[in-house]
Amino acid sequence: MLATRTIIGLVVGSIIIGLGGFSLVNTLAPTISINENFVIGSGDSDSFSIPAPKDAPQYMMIIGDSFDLKLTSPGEGLNIPTTSYKKELILDWAHSEDGQTIIVIQNTGASELEITVNTNQTPDPFGITFDFMVIISGVIIIGFSLGFTLRKPKGF
Repeated sequence: MLATRTIIGLVVGSIIIGLGGFSLVNTLAPTISINENFVIGSGDSDSFSIPAPKDAPQYMMIIGDSFDLKLTSPGEGLNIPTTSYKKELILDWAHSEDGQTIIVIQNTGASELEITVNTNQTPDPFGITFDFMVIISGVIIIGFSLGFTLRKPKGF
């Protein structure tokens, strides 16, 4: 018969291993699609870094009074030197080779900038490492909980 602590440890360890495995499967995809909305206050600036494989489509819509934008894309892709814009800007491009697009936005208007981003990015390798650490933690919990089922020899 298994001890109560052992059963609890097996259940908790199995749940942790299942969550880590599910997350690992999701991060092993060649690209992940990210849809986000950002707001940049008046006078503030922000930068975005988009790591992506070749031919990955990217989309960004910026709405606000006025702003400065600089975009650098890998290879012969979309490159925009620091340029001032008013009201709205829609950027729709694809990476011409593997690499990282860097976007710097400075809000020069009186109102907030609303930024809508839809990117296709390569998964973070540290996320994969974290998923393996979660799975290993679940295995360790199961191992310790199985130690509670062993009978202690006389004298202990």
